[in-house]
Amino acid sequence: MKHLTTVAVKVLYLPALLIGGNGIAIYIVAAGYPKIWLIPLLLLLIGVSFLAERWVAYNQTFNIPQQDTARDVLHALNNELMNLIGLSLLPFIAGALTVVNWWPLEWPLAVQLLLAVIVADIGITLAHYASHRLTLLWKLHAVHHSVKRMYGFNGLMKHPLHQLLETIAGITPLLIVGIPQDVLILLTTAVIIQLLLQHSNVAYFAGPFKYILAINSVHRFHHLRTSAEGNVNFGLFTTLTDRVLGTAYFDFERVIGVDDLGIATEPDYPTRYLSQLLHPFRRI
Repeated sequence: MKHLTTVAVKVLYLPALLIGGNGIAIYIVAAGYPKIWLIPLLLLLIGVSFLAERWVAYNQTFNIPQQDTARDVLHALNNELMNLIGLSLLPFIAGALTVVNWWPLEWPLAVQLLLAVIVADIGITLAHYASHRLTLLWKLHAVHHSVKRMYGFNGLMKHPLHQLLETIAGITPLLIVGIPQDVLILLTTAVIIQLLLQHSNVAYFAGPFKYILAINSVHRFHHLRTSAEGNVNFGLFTTLTDRVLGTAYFDFERVIGVDDLGIATEPDYPTRYLSQLLHPFRRI
């Protein structure tokens, strides 16, 4: 029985979060329910992620806290608060940035979200790529790469200024063509779900989708501690932009552990929340 449950978790985890989670979010918005309901949905998915990481872990040592739990929670709360503030300001920002009303409002909401994901993925991937090549951006982005284990919450651990830069890169093209607020709210939800999937310690089955989707088995290579190995797989949702850039990479044989993660040039990177916020500017 336990073996069957383990297999079921491995097979169903990816579609449950990617299709089920986003599907429920689309239903909530399309049916006109209060969008505040998206918060308990995301909390539920985070809880499911933590349970699955303990049931079918890729690496059991990734489940062992390294005095990083409180810090990661603070990163997540602060960054998601920024998202909420940004979404509340959208009605005022969108009107100023819209240049042409080209957004296909007549399309089904799910298809509109898919289009938004594709466009945002290109912008975010390019910003991420630049963050590994431009020193000032790297100083902000290094906070995310300082992690010593890979688990779901890592995706929400970012310097708020770097998150802001990636967000601008991802949504500005969408705002220019008149994307509605409902689709942007769904896009924000999709980003959080994808970050959970991408950094998850769940040994879930992906099959051929690992050649298209930027999932955890692909993204772990991006977190390898040396730039020679880690400057690959920059995509958030897909590997398509990486294939154009020539930075897509996957090794079936490689098993990644805690000693493979972090920043080789800064092994003693600060671990406390406030220290991580200030560290990029101290180095400047």
